[in-house]
Amino acid sequence: MSDPSFMDFSVLRDVRKQAGMTLDELAKRSHLSIASLSKLERNQSMVSVDTLFRIAKVFGLSASDLLSLAESRTAHIKKIHCYQSGPFDFEKLSWQGVDLFHASASTGTSLQHPEAHGDEHEICWVRQGKIHIAFSHEEHTLGPGEAIKFDAVLPHTYEILEDAELIIAHLTKTHRF
Repeated sequence: MSDPSFMDFSVLRDVRKQAGMTLDELAKRSHLSIASLSKLERNQSMVSVDTLFRIAKVFGLSASDLLSLAESRTAHIKKIHCYQSGPFDFEKLSWQGVDLFHASASTGTSLQHPEAHGDEHEICWVRQGKIHIAFSHEEHTLGPGEAIKFDAVLPHTYEILEDAELIIAHLTKTHRF
């Protein structure tokens, strides 16, 4: 078994193959040698920041994205956290940059001060029932199979028109500047 702290750049081979690219094509597009890329894919050499940047750019990734893949290729398992907020019952899962909620609420209830938000996007997908969501400048009514995405920093109110089951995602904004 390998050392879990070791950077495993064999992931580069997976990314390259998923993109349908040969080593030769990657070499040409990244302006790196086939030999250096091959050694990197076999974890036989260290990578420089410049090399990491060149490779990542070919795949439309950031250097930190590629480095993150090499750092941790394993899946991460979490357990849900259950709680109530006003009339809503929530199940919540959190990972870096994303919070996922399964929410249920009864007809006639509302949540006027949803969970505190940072600088993130919110997506609400109605699985069952009917909801009305109001902002200071607009309102929307959604039914099963409909979803809405908005800047979560905007004040918003969820009103439950029919017993509802919702999937809500909070996504941290990236690349703001």
